[in-house]
Amino acid sequence: MMMTSRSDDPLDPLPADCDVVTVPARQGLEAVDILRRAAADGMGPVLHDDGGATLGFLVPPGTAAAWDVPGSTCTETDGRGLRLNPEPQPPVEGADWLLPPGDADLATDPAVLREALGEAQRMIEAADGCA
Repeated sequence: MMMTSRSDDPLDPLPADCDVVTVPARQGLEAVDILRRAAADGMGPVLHDDGGATLGFLVPPGTAAAWDVPGSTCTETDGRGLRLNPEPQPPVEGADWLLPPGDADLATDPAVLREALGEAQRMIEAADGCA
């Protein structure tokens, strides 16, 4: 996912400083379901790419420095391109919102996301082992 700048609209709020955790779509969709079933507070906006290959979870700034979940990446944005409007455009070129701002908290809690991604991976491995 490539970050793009959207700073030309003076009505936009100040940029939200967030990092983005990118995971394969299958694992990410499982994690979203896990988070929704748990009614987890702290679930932030979620992006998906046009090809449907990845999901991106917005997480608090600084998460990238300590992110070490295998099979995922965490990218620092320093607020670049992350202007959350009432009718938000995705901050990443070639992406769209799965869970847009306004329907979610500002960012997903990294500890909660880490746990959900781990559970999602275990579920995927168990399902693939039964096939």
